[in-house]
Amino acid sequence: MGQQIAQTLSNRHGFSTDAVSHMLTAVYNGNGNMAQFSHPEFGGSGQWMSGGMMMIGDMFNQNLKYRVASLCDDCARSIAENQTGTNGGVFQSQSQSGGSNYQDQQSGGGFTQNSLFAPDPRRNWWPSELGSPSASGSQNHMRYAYFANARRLAVATGDDVWVYDTLQHDIGGFSQQQSGDGSITFNSQFGMVPLSTLPVVSRNGVPTTPPAPTANEPAPTPAAPAPSAPPATEASSSASVSDSTQSPATASHSNDVFDTLDRLGGLLDKGYITQEEFDRKKSDLLDRI
Repeated sequence: MGQQIAQTLSNRHGFSTDAVSHMLTAVYNGNGNMAQFSHPEFGGSGQWMSGGMMMIGDMFNQNLKYRVASLCDDCARSIAENQTGTNGGVFQSQSQSGGSNYQDQQSGGGFTQNSLFAPDPRRNWWPSELGSPSASGSQNHMRYAYFANARRLAVATGDDVWVYDTLQHDIGGFSQQQSGDGSITFNSQFGMVPLSTLPVVSRNGVPTTPPAPTANEPAPTPAAPAPSAPPATEASSSASVSDSTQSPATASHSNDVFDTLDRLGGLLDKGYITQEEFDRKKSDLLDRI
């Protein structure tokens, strides 16, 4: 039936069946209310929303814009006539392509039964116990599905499927850096948040106990080494100074006092005693002259 409708719309609007099939899929991913597409016959990338919003890459080609908008309306009508359920979600459907980058987000992850489309085995790649996601999407080589009720987020990179605890975040969209480390961030009521801040619940169905450290988690800071004890020579020198300055024999003769002051000055210059200690001993010795 899908092929028949694609052929009928192709004849009606003057586009190839490949272009019409592309638009049918785009409108379907937008729940029949919106679509983002990229096809040469439509002037490159563009977007459509039911109610009159229409944008195409060839923005000054009014005739093409009218034809594409008319095709989108017919695609939405054909999908609605063959749909047996409804979709719901928290994401705005959006996709973009250009160069090596690709992004696609759908409102709601549980696609309704529709006789126009064969089931895609890649759709339900997340753990089955999570049920139907509130929203799902993909960007470049990464896929994700958000489960608002379970407070879980599934992310697939290659053959690995990671499940995160979303904590208190109400997620409303994702983005991935197109340069650098390609890290993922998401929008919540707390603003822009790195995915790496969420605790990992499982990887490929195997629970992580305790939760695995996140990619951007800083390494623990090593404890500062304990201060080393002062050299033994310094301690012994200070002790000898104390013994010599406290001797009654040296304090009774002025010559011995000055000799002691000279030695104290030498210790001060070498840093063995502090200025405060020097001043205190000097005052004590001079009082004995």
